[in-house]
Amino acid sequence: MVYKKIMGFLRAPLWAKQGKLKRQYCLLMGRIYYRRFFKCFGDGSLLCSPLNLANPECVCIGNHVHIGHGARIEALTGWHGGQRFSPELEIQDGVGIGQNGTIGCANKVVIGRHTIISYDVTITDNDHAYEEIGVPVMLQPLIVKKTIIGENCFIGSGAKLLAGTVLGTQCIVGANSVVRGEFPDYCVIVGAPARAIRRYSAQSGSWERV
Repeated sequence: MVYKKIMGFLRAPLWAKQGKLKRQYCLLMGRIYYRRFFKCFGDGSLLCSPLNLANPECVCIGNHVHIGHGARIEALTGWHGGQRFSPELEIQDGVGIGQNGTIGCANKVVIGRHTIISYDVTITDNDHAYEEIGVPVMLQPLIVKKTIIGENCFIGSGAKLLAGTVLGTQCIVGANSVVRGEFPDYCVIVGAPARAIRRYSAQSGSWERV
């Protein structure tokens, strides 16, 4: 078995060899490097570089998670503008996050098991207030609400999931959608602002327009 794997690697084209070596390097980095800094870091998880991290001690990564290159994972801790934050960011087993994904957490963000997130997606649980005239937005308080993504969801490329978004099990979010609010299980969600356009009906066994 080992001999076959070695021979298969040697016979593979150069681009395939590079891909396999990079994957093994990322897995090794997870085992001996990233594991020390995260709150928890599961087996077989792969974080591709470059990777921008802030306060990984507040981040829990499950087993067999894949995070693509250029991702930004930021947990906002301590005091900011008179507010104190103790974030909890949980990425559960089998989650895949495409390249250049951004996750910002000041309170609580959960990404459920086996959810797939395409490239250039933003997920956050906080917004900047803007109501005080004459005060720069960056100096105004953060509005913080939990953001929860259920199991087996698919988030299309370029989508933005804003603070307070709650997705049920196996929700599908269309590309470039801007999502805020609560959506039940088995919804197709599209648009800016996003709304549910289809939902699975157990009674009919099909996805129906809503």
